[in-house]
Amino acid sequence: GGTACVVTGQPFDTAKVKMQTFPDMYKGLVDCFVKTYKQVGFRGFYKGTTPALLANIAENSVLFMCYGFCQQIVRRIVGVDRKTKLSDLQNAAAGSFASAFATLVLCPTELVKCRLQAMYEMQLSGKIIQGHNTVWSVVKGVIQKDGPLGFYRGLSSTLLREVPGYFFFFGGYELSRTFFASGRSKDDLGPVPLLLSGGFGGSCLWISVYPVDCVKSRIQVLSMAGKQAGFMGTFVTVVKTEGVLALYSGLTPTMIRAFVANGALFLAYEYSRKLMMKQIDSY
Repeated sequence: GGTACVVTGQPFDTAKVKMQTFPDMYKGLVDCFVKTYKQVGFRGFYKGTTPALLANIAENSVLFMCYGFCQQIVRRIVGVDRKTKLSDLQNAAAGSFASAFATLVLCPTELVKCRLQAMYEMQLSGKIIQGHNTVWSVVKGVIQKDGPLGFYRGLSSTLLREVPGYFFFFGGYELSRTFFASGRSKDDLGPVPLLLSGGFGGSCLWISVYPVDCVKSRIQVLSMAGKQAGFMGTFVTVVKTEGVLALYSGLTPTMIRAFVANGALFLAYEYSRKLMMKQIDSY
């Protein structure tokens, strides 16, 4: 699921990070795509793909594993049987709980990804003299400068994004599946309803927490150039100096990516899960 998400959405994610961190450099999505292609070619859209793959595979593996555990916790809290199907709202709460665990594996890999994606802009703006163009060089730079805890720059921002965001993510997904099922079992839905449901869930997530993600990207990228303020400090600085709309820089590529990538994520997840269950049942 995580792999499908990255393969389909990485170019839009790259544009998102660039536009969030350096909104004055780009007039919009098309301008960002054209300039990126002229500057570094097609490979520029897939900068940070390796850590993005690691981030998404790690995050979604932990997320969906913990989602099952958190569903059981929600069942205990509301006092129902282990096999009772939860409501869409209860599933949303379970997803929100699960995201807190996923954040711990997501934050370090996402920091490396964001820095690689915005490396060219950091050099162009004069914030750093020489950029690190490989995953290993960025990892080495973080360890030398800040030690292992440096990988958790922006952890509070990531938590502030993930916990409420995944409430809307799983809530939107389950609500959409319920709509398409129309009284039938949600497990019998075909690929198109699953794609649309995943896309709807992803859109709900990003609309609800986008300004938080914008602040997170700035903290993780700009901290390369020196000490960066925390979440509230960065948030207030952006609003005061650039206005509220700056917190929504890169929203267009994000919403395109959210629908396409999360549709692919849930489609891959549901079908791989069914395939694995069949394999288990055959034994």
